[in-house]
Amino acid sequence: MKQPASLDAIDRRIVSALQDDGTLSNADLAQTVGASSASCWRRVKALEAAGVLTRTVRLVDPAAVGRGVNVLCNVRMRSHAIEARQDFERFVDGRPEIIESFSMSGEWDYLLRIVVTDVGDYNHFLMQVMLGHPSVAGASSHFALSMTKYTTAIPV
Repeated sequence: MKQPASLDAIDRRIVSALQDDGTLSNADLAQTVGASSASCWRRVKALEAAGVLTRTVRLVDPAAVGRGVNVLCNVRMRSHAIEARQDFERFVDGRPEIIESFSMSGEWDYLLRIVVTDVGDYNHFLMQVMLGHPSVAGASSHFALSMTKYTTAIPV
C-alpha cells in the first residue's frame, strides 16, 4: 500500500481548492490559499510529482448527455483465478458505460457503477454483454432512484 504524502496546511488548502475548481489559474489559486504565486506553483508541481494531484478533468452531467440512469451492479465471478480476474477487468476497462469498478470482499466479487439511457439500454447491456462474458457467473442490479450525494473531492 502506498504511503500517504505528508501535507502541510497550505498543501491541504491547495488540494481542496483544486478539487473544488481544477480550472483555477495559478494566480487565483495562490490568492485563494494565501501563498505567493511562485510558492504555489512549486507546491502544485511537488504534489503532482508525489502523485497527490493526478490528471485534471471536467465533470459531465450524465443526464445532460442522455445517461441519466445509474445502476449499481454486483458481479459474481465463475473463477477467482488471476487470468479470469484480469480478463474481466480488461472487459470492464473497455466498456464506457461502466464508470466505476471495485473489487469487493464478501458475497460479491465486483461492484460496478453503470450509466445508461434507460432500463431497456441496461437490459441489453446486462443480458447480451455482461452475462455473456465467460468470467461472469451472475449479477444483481440496483437502480438508483435519485442521487442524494455525489462528490469527487477527497477529504484532506
